[in-house]
Amino acid sequence: MNTSLYNSRRRRNTIAVVASIGATGIGLAWLALILGVLFWKGFSGLSLNVFTEMTPPPGSDGGLLNAIIGSLIVTVLAVAIGTPIGILAGTYMAEYGRHDKLTSVVRFINDILLSAPSIVIGLFIYEVMVRPMGHFSGIAGAIALAVIVIPVVVRTTEDMLVLVPNTLREAAASIGLPRSLMIQKIAYRAARSGIITGILLAVARVSGETAPLLFTALNHQFLSTVPFSLLGHDFSVINLNAPTPSLPVVIFQFALSPYADWQKLAWTGALIITLSVLVLSISARALAGTRKST
Repeated sequence: MNTSLYNSRRRRNTIAVVASIGATGIGLAWLALILGVLFWKGFSGLSLNVFTEMTPPPGSDGGLLNAIIGSLIVTVLAVAIGTPIGILAGTYMAEYGRHDKLTSVVRFINDILLSAPSIVIGLFIYEVMVRPMGHFSGIAGAIALAVIVIPVVVRTTEDMLVLVPNTLREAAASIGLPRSLMIQKIAYRAARSGIITGILLAVARVSGETAPLLFTALNHQFLSTVPFSLLGHDFSVINLNAPTPSLPVVIFQFALSPYADWQKLAWTGALIITLSVLVLSISARALAGTRKST
């Protein structure tokens, strides 16, 4: 055995292991530092008022109720728009056009859209929706976020459906089951946890997006409502055809302000978003782990 060659390879292996562990430690240290500062500055402002009061003027007490509700509505609407489109596109790519040239083109475009800066998407929606409408709106914000949701769901749906064994498809075809029913009853069920994981990751991705909302939904200190009558009773609903508050935009504006109370609310809002994304990420990992174990 060549001892010098063995020692050389052993030294290289040791250097690679040490460098990998060091890089991992640097990454984890930055993550721990960010989370530590976030908890230190944001936890002190966490109270019931944050969830029950509107964003205040400078020097007054208040909370983030309008921003939290606005974020929830815009995010849910964006996922409701983007998820069906993403699942159907991913289904076509995996089940109907797996070997088509069109699928290769769609996959290439989807990858570009997946890595596109969110501010570019926000600027695009601003030009095609906000300028023609003449005003900012929550609907435009939801569509901007939906454009971000679609490529994530497309990629996840295609990957999960491709992993479904072809023997299941062949068994369904052997008993005369149409392809559409095979996809609904067999392929979707086999890939269900993976597709749900992709949707949760898409929600986590858009929950903290600020740039697209600055160009589309902007912000509002309260929740704009529209009155209407039903069966002789007067009601009011949140008006999404008007500037709509959201947590990321409030954090951006409050953090840049010179007022200490606004900056404190910004840290608290950042903590709320971080904890929400953390819960979604853990849920997605848990679902993915469940899928692997089954």
